[in-house]
Amino acid sequence: MWVIAGVLLGLLVLASLVGFHTGPHAHFAAGVIGVCAAAWLVFMAVDGRSAPVLWALLSADVVVSAGMGIMAWNGLSGRATAVHHVHSLEGSEGVAVGDLTPVGIVRVGGEDWSAVSVNGNVRSGGRVQVLRAAGLRLDVWGEDIEALPEDGTFSLDKHKERNT
Repeated sequence: MWVIAGVLLGLLVLASLVGFHTGPHAHFAAGVIGVCAAAWLVFMAVDGRSAPVLWALLSADVVVSAGMGIMAWNGLSGRATAVHHVHSLEGSEGVAVGDLTPVGIVRVGGEDWSAVSVNGNVRSGGRVQVLRAAGLRLDVWGEDIEALPEDGTFSLDKHKERNT
């Protein structure tokens, strides 16, 4: 009986880890395996094989299974932010929420984003255009700028080197 419990818990851990690379369907599978493992552990307890380790395993299984279920629900219901959405912002226009000196917040497509103005400081309310998405930060071109960078030239490569 302990072997079956060990196999189910091992599959739960494996499916959980695979889910971080493949997505919410594997998290859903991990949740289902976790429910099966919990049922098996409860069956073992009812059958008289109660031990302190059994209750610890059952508690850990319930917590991990619930977490996987929540992650699967968020991923499958579309609540998780898709990475391709960030890249679809390239070329979009937005407005600076606060001053970009040169780092600040912009509103693009009704959402607030962390941004870096690559061509100078932009006052709050100034219009910007998204050049590219670098992770969750946007590189933007300010249409109403205060000043050019110190050296007077614009280069995405120089800007990238300064911020890394």
